[in-house]
Amino acid sequence: MIKGNRRAPAVAGVFYPSAADELNQMIELSFKDRRFGPGDLPPCKELSRRRIYGIISPHAGYVYSGAVAANGYYETSSMNFDRVVMIGPNHYGIGTGLATVRDGIWETPLGQVEIDTELVSRISENSGILDFDDLAHSRDHCLEVQLPFLQYIKKNQFKLVPIIMIMQDKVTASEIGESIADSTRTLNALLIGSSDFTHYEPNSEAHRKDRELIEAILSLDIAIFYTTLERLNVSACGYGAIASIMTAAKSLGSTKGELLRYATSGDIVGDTKNVVGYASIIFT
Repeated sequence: MIKGNRRAPAVAGVFYPSAADELNQMIELSFKDRRFGPGDLPPCKELSRRRIYGIISPHAGYVYSGAVAANGYYETSSMNFDRVVMIGPNHYGIGTGLATVRDGIWETPLGQVEIDTELVSRISENSGILDFDDLAHSRDHCLEVQLPFLQYIKKNQFKLVPIIMIMQDKVTASEIGESIADSTRTLNALLIGSSDFTHYEPNSEAHRKDRELIEAILSLDIAIFYTTLERLNVSACGYGAIASIMTAAKSLGSTKGELLRYATSGDIVGDTKNVVGYASIIFT
C-alpha cells in the first residue's frame, strides 16, 4: 500500500487537457511536430547513441511549449530509467525555500506516479538543506507538466522525486545538485530541470539573450551561467533548477550540453511582441 498524500493535478484543463484521450493526442502531436518537435513518435530510433545524464525542459502550456519539450523526451525515451528527479522554480512562493515530499502519489489524467521515499530521504540527508513540504508543491505547474510526457514514454513505470525551489542562488543550486548526483550515482535515474527562458520581451531580444545563456548552459560551467544570467538580466524563471541539473550532470560524468530545440511563443503562435523562450537541452 502506498503511504502519504495524493497530489491531484493542479493545472489539468489549463496547461494541458484534462481528459486522458485528448492529452495523449496532444502529446503525440507534440512529438510529430516537424518544425518545433522531434518529428516522430518515441521510442527514439537511435537506441544506444549516448548516455544522457539529464535534461532541461520547458513548462508552459502544451500549446506553446509542448513540441519543444517533446524533443528531450524523445531523446530519453529509450533510456532504461526507473526513477526521475525533477527540480523547478516555486512560482507562488508557497512553503519552504527548497522543498520535496516524503511519500505518496502524484496524479495526472494518465495515471498515478509513486514518490520514491528512499531516494527522497537520501537526497535530503545528503544535502542538509532540502525540506519536506507538500504545501510548496500544491499549486505549481513546473513539475506537473513534465509528468504526462514521462508517463507517455514510460507507461508510469517509474518513481518520482519532485523538488521545488524558492532559493535559486548559486550555492543552493550547487549543493542540491551535488546531493542529487551523489544520491543517484548507482541508480538508473533521469534528472530534469524545469525552466522557461526569457519572459515577456520582444522576440528578437529573447532570441539574443537566450542564445547567449544557452551557450553558458552547454558549457556546464555554472559560474559562467550565473554571470551571463545577471549581465543580460535574463528572466529565466528556473535558473536555479537549470544550475542544479548542470551541477549534477557534470558530477555524474557529463562533458557537454546539447541544444535540441529552442523557440519562443512568438515563433510558435505568431505574436512576437511579448514572448517567452523555451529550450530543450540534454547533457551527455
